Amino acid sequence: GYPIPLSSNSLKASYEDWLLTYGLSISPFHMRWQTALFNRQFYNWGRWKPRFLYLWFSIGMVFGVLAMFGSVILLGKTLVQTLTQMLTEAPKAQNDRMLQVVVPGVNLPVSQLTYFFSAILISGVIHEVGHGVAAIREQVRFNGFGIFIFIVYPGAFVDLFTTHLQLISPVQQLRIFCAGVWHNFVLGVASFMGLFLLPAILFPFYYTGVGALVTEVAEDSPANGPRGLFVGDLVTNLQDCPVYSVEDWNSCLGDISEKSQVGYCISAATLQQLSFPARVYRRLDGTVECCSNNSLTDICFSYSNNLDSHLYACLPARKVIEASKVCRTNMDCQKDFVPSFCVTPSLENQTRLIRVKHPPHIDMLYVGHPMHLQYTVSLSSFVPRQNFLSIDLPVVIETFCKYLISLSGALAVINAVPCFALDGQWILNSFLEATLSSLIVEKQNRELVGFLILLAGSALLAANVALGLWMVTAR
Repeated sequence: GYPIPLSSNSLKASYEDWLLTYGLSISPFHMRWQTALFNRQFYNWGRWKPRFLYLWFSIGMVFGVLAMFGSVILLGKTLVQTLTQMLTEAPKAQNDRMLQVVVPGVNLPVSQLTYFFSAILISGVIHEVGHGVAAIREQVRFNGFGIFIFIVYPGAFVDLFTTHLQLISPVQQLRIFCAGVWHNFVLGVASFMGLFLLPAILFPFYYTGVGALVTEVAEDSPANGPRGLFVGDLVTNLQDCPVYSVEDWNSCLGDISEKSQVGYCISAATLQQLSFPARVYRRLDGTVECCSNNSLTDICFSYSNNLDSHLYACLPARKVIEASKVCRTNMDCQKDFVPSFCVTPSLENQTRLIRVKHPPHIDMLYVGHPMHLQYTVSLSSFVPRQNFLSIDLPVVIETFCKYLISLSGALAVINAVPCFALDGQWILNSFLEATLSSLIVEKQNRELVGFLILLAGSALLAANVALGLWMVTAR
């Protein structure tokens, strides 16, 4: 016999057979893996407490139908918001929109990718477990469970026996089709509860409410330096604003940047003793500078006495600020009959001088934009009770919970939209079959109504995604 040359066709065929035995299928942008390994587990879940599951998925059905209407309203609102934002050309913060398109590396930092993809995968798996268990409860044959990757986004799916699905009543179908969205909602709520109860859960190991713990200071941060902040420092005050948690740190910094610079009380005698004569000149933005001796430790302060409302003195910042109380006017400083002044740092418009208390260390005096401090210092509200405990662990759990809440929620909203190829398509069809069969007797007319709604829903979703992508990438 002749040796048969392995043609590219037979190679391709043997490769495809190999993929099939392992349940893999690969096409451009799409890779999926399906398995029957978990079928027994699914059947065990589906036959567990039938009365409870009946109630569970019936609540899910009501939720799913409501979610279908809700998601359309939400997408409509989001679309209007995006359009108004585009037409007014306002570069407003995008965080006021409920739904946002997330593009890894564009509006999602690379450091967060692990959270993002694992949360998507978990949300997808929980979603499909919902469908699978509901189907088994309704006596629909379950063929297998699988995971896929589309472009870069992971997901999951279940394979159900279609003939069985078509034989059961529309209400039974609804229980199956709504189960995914319902499970995503439950997962979101559970993650929210976890986030809310985290201080209680971690109480034996971490305490909260005592300050904000520094977990990281960026290399280029103005807070970096010998008298700056270090990992493990506990920040307790910004100016006179008390800090008990990370939320306080953020709101204090927000207040500081919105309000004008605060002043510090200093006695007349000290003022006279410390100040040295200096030339006063205006900066480009109209603010006044009076320290000409390029010193890093001196700052120009403005104050007023009874006669003159615009006096300036170049003073050593640390000596003025360290032990003094915060003030807005001279009246705030009148105590013990010592003549005192309220001296305010005269800085550029957006710049602030902030006194950061992080005992037992010497106060950090920060001069710069408050937001720069916020972006370059990472903090945690959880302080470890023992030295060997990680300071990052609570932050990791917190961040992961937040990703699960938002991504599981997003999956619930998007899947409930009456759009082709999403759960919403099947929810809508079964819903119309269950409600309109007496109103519209002809089945093809009902199907036409469904088709038109699906077209509108798909267009709505597509418009949101397209404009969302444009907002993220083009702006």
